[in-house]
Parts: sequence; structure tokens; C-alpha cells
Amino acid sequence: MRIALMVGPERGRYATKLERLCADARWAEDAGLASVWVPQIPDELDALTMAAVVGTATSRVQIGTAVVPVQPRHPIALAQQALSVQAVCGGRLALGLGVSHHWIITDMLGLPYERPASTMRAYLDVLDQAFSGPGRIDVENDLFCVHNPLDITDIAPTPVLVAALGPVMLRLAGERTDGTILWMADERAIDTHVVPVITKAAEAAGRPAPRVVAGVPVCLCLESQVEGAIARTNRVLSEAEISPNYQRLLEYGNAREIGDLLAAGSEASIEKRLRGFADAGVTDLSVRVVAIGESRDERLASFEATRECVASLATAFA
Repeated sequence: MRIALMVGPERGRYATKLERLCADARWAEDAGLASVWVPQIPDELDALTMAAVVGTATSRVQIGTAVVPVQPRHPIALAQQALSVQAVCGGRLALGLGVSHHWIITDMLGLPYERPASTMRAYLDVLDQAFSGPGRIDVENDLFCVHNPLDITDIAPTPVLVAALGPVMLRLAGERTDGTILWMADERAIDTHVVPVITKAAEAAGRPAPRVVAGVPVCLCLESQVEGAIARTNRVLSEAEISPNYQRLLEYGNAREIGDLLAAGSEASIEKRLRGFADAGVTDLSVRVVAIGESRDERLASFEATRECVASLATAFA
């Protein structure tokens, strides 16, 4: 199992956001982590733009988006942006895509949230051609009529991973993409639901074993501080739990809120929890550092200590 770091955006002063993003990505590269994953948050920096910035600040780590919603972008516009970022990153971009949630697509953006799996399938029809190399894209399906040349880069192909939670989307991810990116999925949900469905679909399609990228919060702390760390995780990372998509995914596992996924306590306790994810079939674990403390200095110290723990575990899992 490869260890990765979830980087940016972090709340705080606008003037230092990109500086902190690049510093975190450089730390991950210097620490020997395999990749960094950039989340797309509705009111924050654009994930693909952040990936391009990270690409200029690093030279080795893979850079992934987790994840770019497809509905607000025409697939040609998305392909142009992704291929441009791929050129900046020198072939290190992994494009994570998703269909997001009704409360973002409909309630925030005023767009229809209908037939999400069919929507993703139609987008992939276009992206498959766009990412195979320079040339003309000719696609006509239920959503798009595209006849458009692209000549941006010969770095190909661009890996695509799909945020797949339910069985239909997991089968699509296995059949058509390089894997899936998960959030709110515990060990049981991954072992009994995600991995069997996506792996069977990939095998049936003659594709390689899919990547399974799981986002997991981590906090190095005293055992007596674990409950407080769980409470903080629920405070700062719980927004998405209201989504019906995540609620259905939670039904496959034992977790009921994001704090239940937290790997916390001593380094040994954290390693034991993370090995559970590896045993469940996770190929890449994207760590979201959770810092605790009453003061800013205490939280900074917690942040640094947890990152150093993650670096140590990256070596152990290598």
C-alpha cells in the first residue's frame, strides 16, 4: 500500500494558501511519499489549477485530483484543462473525477443531478479519446456530439480514477478507468463492497487490477486524547456525511461518521489501523492530517508530529 498526503486547501489567510500548498507538497516529496491528492471543495481553489501549481513545485510525486465534478464542465473543456496540467506536471497527473452530490450540483449550481452513472459514462466516452494522444475526437452519445481536434501534449495516457460509491459506479470504474477514489469508506465497506465489485468488473473487461485510493484522517496523539481527536475530526470534516451517496456507502461498513475512520493514538496504533485498510484491498492511502490542541502552537506541533509519523509509516508500508 502506497502512502499519500492530502494537500490543501487549508482555511486561513488567502495570501499564503498557495505557499502552504506548495510547502506541503514539497514535504511529501522529500518525505518519500508516493503521491499527493488535492481535494475539490465547492468554495475553494480549483483542484486542477492547484495540481498545476504543485507540479511546478515538485519533481517526483504523482499529483491527483480528489475529485473534479464533471457536470459543470464540458468534457472537451475538462480534457483541455487536464492535458494542459499534465504537460505542466510532466506526466505525473492522475485525474480523479466524480459526479459530486445533489446539494452541490443542483442546490448550489442549479444544474440537474440525474442519472449520474450514465453522465459519467458519457464523459468517459470523450475523455478516453482525448487522453489517448493528440488527434481528433469524434463522439456522439446521449449527452454529447463532439467532433473536435486536440493537440496539447503527447504525454499519454492520463490515468483516470472515479469516485465510485455504489455498485453501478464501481462497475463503471472497473470497466473503464484505472480505479476509484474513496472518502467515508471504512475497512469493512472496502473489503466487502468496493474491492469485490470493482475488481470483478476490471477482470471481466480485461483491465489491470484497479487502484483503490482511500482518504483516511490520521492524528498522532496520546491514547487519552483519542476521543478528543475523534470529536475534532467530526467537527472539521463532517460536511459530506449528509449526502445520500455517502449514507448508502456507510451502510456497507461499520463507520457512521468520519471520526469513526480516524487512525489515532500512538504510531503503533495508527499503523495497526492502516494495515487494516491495506488488508481490505486499499492500494493507495491518502492521509488527511488532523491536528489537535487548545492553542495555535499546540495544533502546529500536533500537525508536524503527525506528518513525521506518516513519513515513518510510508517507509514501513513501502
